[in-house]
Amino acid sequence: MPHGMNRRAFLRILGTGAAAASLPSFALGRRHAEKMSVLFIAVDDLRPQLACYGHNQMISPNMDALAREGVAFLHAYCQQAVCAPSRASLLTGLRPDTTTIYDLHHPVRQVMPDVLTLPEHFKKNAYATVSLGKIYHHRNDDLQGWSQKPWHPPGPGYVLPENQALDSYRTRISRERTSRLRGAATEAGDVPDNAYPDGKTADKAIEMLRGFGSQPFFLAVGFYKPHLPFNAPKKYWDMYDPEKIDLADNPFKPKDCPDVAMHNWGELRAYHGIPRTGPLPDDHSRHMIHGYYACTSYADAQIGRVVDELDRLGLRDSTVIALWGDHGWNLGEHGLWCKHCNFETSVHVPMIFCAPGMAGNGRTSDALVEFVDIYPTLSELCGLDPPDHLEGKSLAPLLNDPDEPWDEAAFSQYPRGRIMGYSMRTDRYRYTEWIERDTRKVQARELYDHQNDPGENVSLAMRPDCQGLVRKFSRHLRREMGIPAAD
Repeated sequence: MPHGMNRRAFLRILGTGAAAASLPSFALGRRHAEKMSVLFIAVDDLRPQLACYGHNQMISPNMDALAREGVAFLHAYCQQAVCAPSRASLLTGLRPDTTTIYDLHHPVRQVMPDVLTLPEHFKKNAYATVSLGKIYHHRNDDLQGWSQKPWHPPGPGYVLPENQALDSYRTRISRERTSRLRGAATEAGDVPDNAYPDGKTADKAIEMLRGFGSQPFFLAVGFYKPHLPFNAPKKYWDMYDPEKIDLADNPFKPKDCPDVAMHNWGELRAYHGIPRTGPLPDDHSRHMIHGYYACTSYADAQIGRVVDELDRLGLRDSTVIALWGDHGWNLGEHGLWCKHCNFETSVHVPMIFCAPGMAGNGRTSDALVEFVDIYPTLSELCGLDPPDHLEGKSLAPLLNDPDEPWDEAAFSQYPRGRIMGYSMRTDRYRYTEWIERDTRKVQARELYDHQNDPGENVSLAMRPDCQGLVRKFSRHLRREMGIPAAD
């Protein structure tokens, strides 16, 4: 690597040559013969609280089965903990500071009309590219990347008449530009799976799989749950005894944590019946966690239906499955709900690859990986030369050997007005700097030791005996993220 050049810039310059050199033999063999297809599964607001990630309360047998059959990345991180920027980053292979998408208001093609997105890359290589449900945050973003117009499940998200009426009232008054509540935060209709949107999405995915024939496909299936509102068929709520659901054991702000790291979880407060200020009472918290679990089990069941159909059609051995949750979610930790921050609970994500023929299948990886790595990984697994704009690197070596030495850190960020919080996760620590965008001066720092404090309950950033670590991490963070010195 040339002196003075960081790893990410070096990888971008290497471009297609380095990727082609590292193609696994099965991918090279398929470049001019049968192409590998891709089943690309997105799950909204899914934190890695699955059995395959070492947790036992949430019931997710189908995602756990994928982890047993492929490789689950136990330390995967999103680039920003909110839907639009996270998905834009993943689907372009670029970090938020490159896309400049930090909020929910800027579709990818509005900001980057000429970028070669992940689906467009596959489309240009003769794949049928299909989007079902929520893939991009904006419903009709990236029309040039899809072989047909993106499909979204029809019908309302509520099935109970009283909640439909409440949601209709919310829709009507929103057109008057008033600040009012959304509909109910939870619902448990005693209805079939396809009465709610995700069941319809699974139905459509099964229909699409049956129609591809011999054409290779990139089928993107985006499930909305467990995103708010926590609406799922009653049978998934009944899978859990609410009295046995644990509350967060750290419902408080971390010691010595700067105020800028916190937020008021306005996304949840906007729903009917949620207090506009203050904490949620314990019984209400337990009900919300119950709803999150039910919605996760509901989404898991739909994933199982789609993968079962892939098996029934005999397509499993010619299809790469990539499953990811677009960011984490807080369930009362630090007194927070939703995402919108740089804590581990918001940026740590589930990411599972099932790639036929890889030696690492059935194992887990502790490597520090990121969403910008998904684009180059799928390109390599399918024998496609990756574009040279990508800011991540292929994880294919880890699919062959999950224990291979890898990166020293993974990076995330979150904006707070004129301040950007940049966060770096190493194998032991999380270090965050809150930096003024204009002056690049540091306004606050956080440092958490995951070996002794996995819940991130005490920031060590101001301790005199930790200043050597702070200086080391600050240099590393700024070098890798391309942050200039302060004015």
